[in-house]
Amino acid sequence: MSVMDKLYDMFAADTQESRLIMKMTEYFRGDPKRIHHFIKVYTFAQTIGKLERLGEHDMNILCTTAIVHDIGIKPAEEKYGAGHCGGKLQEELGPEPARETLNELGYDKKTIERVCFLIAHHHTYEGVDGADWQILLEADFLVNAYEDGLSKNSIIQFRDKVFKTKAGVMLLNNMFEPELS
Repeated sequence: MSVMDKLYDMFAADTQESRLIMKMTEYFRGDPKRIHHFIKVYTFAQTIGKLERLGEHDMNILCTTAIVHDIGIKPAEEKYGAGHCGGKLQEELGPEPARETLNELGYDKKTIERVCFLIAHHHTYEGVDGADWQILLEADFLVNAYEDGLSKNSIIQFRDKVFKTKAGVMLLNNMFEPELS
């Protein structure tokens, strides 16, 4: 029995989502910045999704993707060296480890395919084809804008060009006021 299996038993993690969070904390073991990042993106995505009244299926896909959206960072850094993990590399190298992880945890094929598609596009702002993708972009930006210390001008430009949900705009404005006034 693996350490993760023992933890699952100990904490009675009875949902795929809880098991996935634990799996991703193990995946990013020793890297609290990455763990904090995906937890924050997950929380914002979940909040926006609920406020925008996403259905259960779309919420499941959104929350699952938010948890694993940056899974491509590790293979990018392994292949190209520390610090070489830009958005396009994450999109390119993230779907395969995500597919393996989600299969291992028993996710259905349709969910896995959509999650992998979203990972492969989570830094792509054109052609957004669903609320899950839109909300993922917004949630990731809310976290990145803060973590990266983006300028007022950059935040306003991104909001005006990319944000579409009322909840996402409200969260962004609330987070960065009075800077956006």
